[in-house]
Order: sequence, then C-alpha cells, then structure tokens
Amino acid sequence: MIVTLPEFFNNPSILEIGSFRIQYYALTWILSAVFIYLYLKKHPIKESMQMTDDSLNDLIFMYGLFFGAMLGGRVGYMLFYGLDQLLSNPLSLFFVWEGGLSFHGGLIGVVVSITIFAKRYGFNFWKLADMISVSIPIGLFLVRIGNFLNGELYGRPTDSNWGFIFPTDPFQLPRHPSQLYEGIYEGIIIFGLLLMVQRFWTLASGSISGLFLISYGLGRFIIEYFRQPDWHIGFVLGDLTMGQLLCIPMIILGTLILLRKENETVS
Repeated sequence: MIVTLPEFFNNPSILEIGSFRIQYYALTWILSAVFIYLYLKKHPIKESMQMTDDSLNDLIFMYGLFFGAMLGGRVGYMLFYGLDQLLSNPLSLFFVWEGGLSFHGGLIGVVVSITIFAKRYGFNFWKLADMISVSIPIGLFLVRIGNFLNGELYGRPTDSNWGFIFPTDPFQLPRHPSQLYEGIYEGIIIFGLLLMVQRFWTLASGSISGLFLISYGLGRFIIEYFRQPDWHIGFVLGDLTMGQLLCIPMIILGTLILLRKENETVS
C-alpha cells in the first residue's frame, strides 16, 4: 500500500492567529512532559525516595524538559549535525525557529540536569536515572508522532508495495515511515520491556538505565537503515549515519553500567 500524504503533513499547526502558531510538534513535547509527570506521580521509585509532587514537577518540566531535553537537544544537534554552521556563526545556536533537536544531545542534557538535581535536593542519582529511563519512552512515542505529522525525518525510498509519499519530500518518492517505526519501537516496545523487567526482576539501582541505553541504542542503530540520512551530512563512516555512530557509545555505556550493577546490592 502506497499512501500519498496530504499537505497537512507539512509542519501543521493546531492553531493559527495571524503570525502566531501552535504547532502539533510543539504540542507533542508538552504532552510528553505532562504524561511523564502523571505516570511518575505514583511510581514506586518516586515513593521510595519520598519525593514530593512539587519536586517531581521541577524535575520533569524544568530540569528534564527545558534544561535537559530541549537545551541539551539543541546544543547536541548543532555539535553533531550542524558544527560547520555553528563555527561559522555561533549565534546560530539560538536559531531555534530553524528547527533541529538531537535525541543524543537531549539525553546528555538530561543526564547533566538530573545530576545537578540529585546533588541539589539530595536524591540518589541512579534511582532518578531509572525513574526517568522507564518514562522516557512515553515522550519518545509522542515526539516521533510529531516528526511524522511534520513530514520530517522520513525514511529511505522503498520499492516495495508499502510506503508513504511525504509532501515535504522534493523527490516525491515512496518512503519508509521511519518515524512510525521509531515511535513503535522506542515508545511502545522499550516501554513494555522496561516495565516487564521492573515487575519480574529485582535489580540494583541503575540497571534500568543501563538496559534503556542498550535497548534504545540497538533499536535505533537498526532503524537507521530505514531512515533517510540528513541531507547536509549523508553517511558519515562507510554506510553508517551520524545517528548510528552516536548509538555505539550508548550501547557500550549501557553494557558497562549493567556489568557494574550486576554485583551490587539491590537498593
């Protein structure tokens, strides 16, 4: 089945008043933070740390969403995908209207943010990391849906009888809806995996974080073979994309965390 998507899938807005626009993509980010907050309000890890709802609110919306995912995602994008532009014009870091957020940059930003949060409020870093890791898939699913609605980050051309033609594609070729592949894997499958592990295994704090890094890194590495490389970068090393290269240290780090936590006392 080949589906030709209408013009709606070209950075659509849910509300437009003159030049003021509220886009569906922005809405998915807001909903991500809201649903993550609601999910974690009664989470066992939060209750074990005796964290208040106000502290959770600060963790999710200020430290996690703004300083971590958005600021870290923007800095990461410019470093990983727009370094030439950044070096030629450092102010381009603030050109957020041009788009450009990196998951890997956002992940680094979140790690830095929760480290600061843990030290400031006296919480255990690894428990915070596990709590965030098990909830990140909620946001990943919604944001990938936003990518799909935006007609961005679409997949490579396909000659099978399954594909989507995006209005944003200058070549108008049937392509893999890689945003949906990522949304299903990163949002639904990883969430189910982490939920199952939490329910049936008793692990040391930090193990869930390691498992998340491994499962995301492996899945993203594979799905990148269906995703169109960034036009201005292309393939970085042989047939590997920048996204795949950034997943390798994730997998290694996640493995090291699991190996280290395997012999620790469960806490």
